[in-house]
Amino acid sequence: MRIWKQAISVEELTAIHVNTAVAHLGIEFLEVGDDFIRARVPVAPRTQQPYGLLHGGVSVVLAETLGSCGAAYASPAGHRAVGLDINANHIKGVLSGWVTGITRPVHRGRTTQVWQIDLHNDAGELTCASRITMAVLAPK
Repeated sequence: MRIWKQAISVEELTAIHVNTAVAHLGIEFLEVGDDFIRARVPVAPRTQQPYGLLHGGVSVVLAETLGSCGAAYASPAGHRAVGLDINANHIKGVLSGWVTGITRPVHRGRTTQVWQIDLHNDAGELTCASRITMAVLAPK
């Protein structure tokens, strides 16, 4: 069942992130399904920490981006979705390639939403498991 309450596409998501941290980090939106969004980030000097691993904060940026976009587009037009809480469990370090994330809703309520975001390396191994809670704010 399609959950989106607003028009959503890879092109739309890419367009709204021009000149943002998402664009600076090289995050690319890949796919929008009926109940999920998929995006990826490169493991490159601008996204790595001193040991050469993908910076944990970059994993969280990818997770928060995916969960926030999911909540925003699953909310009625005119509503805003803003983050209340995010957590991330870093499971496996990544030294090269891409990390791809997928988000799906756990709960879509009238005033709050919870989204699960799982990140995987190029081998398909889980690298980070994250969950974000979003507040849905009605228009003023």
